[in-house]
Amino acid sequence: MPASATIKLSAPATREFWEIPVLFEDEHLLALDKPALLLTSPSRDDRQRVSLMPLLHAGIAASKPWAKERGLTYLMCAHRLDRETSGVLLLAKNKALLIALADLFNSELPARAFLALVAGAPAANAFEVSAAIGPHPLHPGRMCVDPEQGKRARTRFEVVEKFARHTLLRCRPLTDRTHQIRVHLRQAGLRLAGDRLYDGHPLWLSKLKPNYTLKPNQEERPLIGDAALHAERLEFNHPITGASVVIAAPWPKDLSVAVKYLRRYAPA
Repeated sequence: MPASATIKLSAPATREFWEIPVLFEDEHLLALDKPALLLTSPSRDDRQRVSLMPLLHAGIAASKPWAKERGLTYLMCAHRLDRETSGVLLLAKNKALLIALADLFNSELPARAFLALVAGAPAANAFEVSAAIGPHPLHPGRMCVDPEQGKRARTRFEVVEKFARHTLLRCRPLTDRTHQIRVHLRQAGLRLAGDRLYDGHPLWLSKLKPNYTLKPNQEERPLIGDAALHAERLEFNHPITGASVVIAAPWPKDLSVAVKYLRRYAPA
């Protein structure tokens, strides 16, 4: 791996800055720890919102230090993560690798694991949802279960930890559809904490901690304010070498803090 273990990106128009950790790299592949609230690629519904891939491409074109030291001329994502989702994002350094990775992700072979904090509890500690997914007919930007015209989708779920009114789940999507985990959780009667797009609610410390009080002139911020979904782990066989590759991303701070307080104030 090159000396710099992070990639620095900025969007002057919005005065935003990111220092994105590199999780894995060789001459063919690059894996980043995508931050939450950053789109992977431009959105058809909001062309003005900043997204990761144009920032990376601009950095390559401008020969930014992180791109120059790697000799990068090409970089494309092999899959996507929702804007709200943090964690492992795999990119190809040439077009041939991109095609090989696209075939790999379409084959259900990569083992992907996501962490999801949901309100409520599933009926079983392990379960699977197999339900086709398509665009929601009434709500632009949302997806829904659509048995007639949707694309085939399967997700396996297992309980990691239970709390009084929440559950930490490990989610293993076997297909790669837009909002797949969020839609399949909804199909199972569960909602991601903070996922306002799919009717999830923020997680507040004031709802967990007895006798919670704020200092004067302070406003409470939620422990989880956006969809609590994290791409924790990716396992696959390298398209070139055939070697087994395992890439893991540490928990984001908001999820770690939320779980700490749930364990303290809302144990099962």
